[in-house]
Amino acid sequence: MTYQIRIRGHLGATLRRAFPGLHAQTQGRDTLLTGAVPDQAALHGLLAQVETLGLELLEVRRVPDDPC
Repeated sequence: MTYQIRIRGHLGATLRRAFPGLHAQTQGRDTLLTGAVPDQAALHGLLAQVETLGLELLEVRRVPDDPC
């Protein structure tokens, strides 16, 4: 499954490294992390990492995978 996780603020290089395998893109005042998450346990792990780092979680969205 592919997920998008929107975080308040711009993540610097150090914080981006806390989310290996996810593509980080700045959108306005926020950062959008996008990537494949193998299962619910991994998703919960990512969300726990967001909380541990003191980041403000704005949105979690599952996006359709390309059928190609």
